[in-house]
Amino acid sequence: MSTTNTAGLPGQTGHPDHGNHPGHQNHPDHPGHHVEHHMRSSAILTDIVIGMSDGLTVPFALAAGLSGAVPQSQHSLIWIAGLAEIAAGSIAMGLGGYLAGKTEVDHYNSELRREYEEVDNVPEKERDEVREFFSGLGLSKDLQEQAVDEMTKDKDRWVDFMMKYELGLDKPDPQRARKSAFNIGFSYVVGGLIPLSPYFFISDGLAGLKISAIITLCCLFVFGYFKSKLTGVHPLGGAIRVMVIGALAAGCAFAVAKLIQQ
Repeated sequence: MSTTNTAGLPGQTGHPDHGNHPGHQNHPDHPGHHVEHHMRSSAILTDIVIGMSDGLTVPFALAAGLSGAVPQSQHSLIWIAGLAEIAAGSIAMGLGGYLAGKTEVDHYNSELRREYEEVDNVPEKERDEVREFFSGLGLSKDLQEQAVDEMTKDKDRWVDFMMKYELGLDKPDPQRARKSAFNIGFSYVVGGLIPLSPYFFISDGLAGLKISAIITLCCLFVFGYFKSKLTGVHPLGGAIRVMVIGALAAGCAFAVAKLIQQ
């Protein structure tokens, strides 16, 4: 979950001091103006994408399959089974998010303890690793030594440096597991209720499926569009891909139910 350790919202980012220097105008037509376009994936956005993707697709496919198998007199079984699936799916997805977040925190803490032990027991080796990092930046020998001396003065700062630049680990949010569980589970419920909602008001399963398909495929298209736009993928292509996957899942479920019924 490499994308779960930054809390920034996705979007366009530039230098934080743009417009703060005397004589510098923050205007796109300014000859010295430069805006860096980068996509930053936030933890909450990642959770919503995971929850909504499955929430829109799985209950939709289940309802489609049941629409092809349940007789008219037992129409209520469609939304009853759908609600049961949403409950079970949101719990399972939320638990998966919790375990993933907990594993990330536990892994970081384990590596942190190991790094402190190495700094205490083999400080020269750790200093060599810091020196190797600054050497890779192209610093001269004298600057390398100055940088190593400055960095290793404080043990906590030294260990934080090693965690980030040697192991590539940023400190995770200690509440990440619980937040992830809630975000994914809630997103799954919201996504799952969309394809199921027509069955609450229409007694004909096939008619409900048609309305559900229209609503859900439109939602999948919009969801896929914004998901692709935020992650740097071509929006239209990503939207169509997400919509087609949902349609194929529902179509296969309906076809299998019909074949079993025959």
